Amino acid sequence: MKHLSVIFPGEQSNFSTVACIAGTFEIIAAANSYRRKTGKKDLFTVQLAGVGEKKEMYGGMFTVKPQADISAIEKTDLIVIPSSVPFYQQAGKENTMLIDWIKKQYRDGAEVASICSGAFMLASSGLLDGRNCSTHWAHADAFRQQFPKVNLKEDQLITDEKGIYTNGGAYSFLNLMIFLVEKYYDRQTAIYCSKIFQIEMDRNSQSAFAIFTGQKLHGDAMVEQAQIYIESQLEEKISVEELSAKFSIGRRNFDRRFIKATGNTPIEYAQRVKIESAKKALESSRKTVNEVMYEVGYSDVKAFREVFRKITGISPLEYKSKYNKDAVQ
Repeated sequence: MKHLSVIFPGEQSNFSTVACIAGTFEIIAAANSYRRKTGKKDLFTVQLAGVGEKKEMYGGMFTVKPQADISAIEKTDLIVIPSSVPFYQQAGKENTMLIDWIKKQYRDGAEVASICSGAFMLASSGLLDGRNCSTHWAHADAFRQQFPKVNLKEDQLITDEKGIYTNGGAYSFLNLMIFLVEKYYDRQTAIYCSKIFQIEMDRNSQSAFAIFTGQKLHGDAMVEQAQIYIESQLEEKISVEELSAKFSIGRRNFDRRFIKATGNTPIEYAQRVKIESAKKALESSRKTVNEVMYEVGYSDVKAFREVFRKITGISPLEYKSKYNKDAVQ
């Protein structure tokens, strides 16, 4: 039987941590149960692993106690790192012990899956350097700043690379668990679990849920001024040549600094700003798609739809139908 270790991140825990732990145990239990119905033995035994004693959370509302100390687990097959408080600060001793243990287990053949902001712990191990990774879109800015060697794919819901799995925000961990069930069990077991827990199968993007706020934690004053200018020119078509000239810098150097600071080209950044404004209008008004399109500086319907779909994963009309209950079809 394979061994699955769910990490308890101790002091970095939050409400989502508890949900991720409980959800992982429940879904694997259901997968094992379905497997038994087909005459096979359980595939996984699941254990909550951590460092130290039990921890009370939220004024005693929850008490979490690891079933095993990581020092007692010599070999595991799959490690699940739940959502936690992002590592914006240097990891403490307890987390350093967890990170070192994860690295050792991966070297010894274990696979590792991080949920939401659990990617910060995983990235702190160095195992994500040079690899693709996803995390909650709201933490993307901080993640890029802290882990520049990691190829962050904030639009992707799940990444799968060399035995390391990561996923997007919050309760999308349920999609990751269904993905892992299919990976380790089979498609039919995954379908069964998706029906039992009513989890949508084969979701692969979190773009439609993302709220673009602009990456401004980079410390480049010139780029930040350029960002503010772009955001103030919502209805205008912005020329990068004019923008670079405005800040007295060559086009190539301007592009280089902008990409380094934000992860986007100036054109991509302007598109994201415009589409975020369009999303808000589609969510909260009775304006038509064309009216919204003109308000954010587009005049070509095809171009607007293509950019909108590229950023959100769905069409403007689909987005309006999804988030605006008063939308008129």
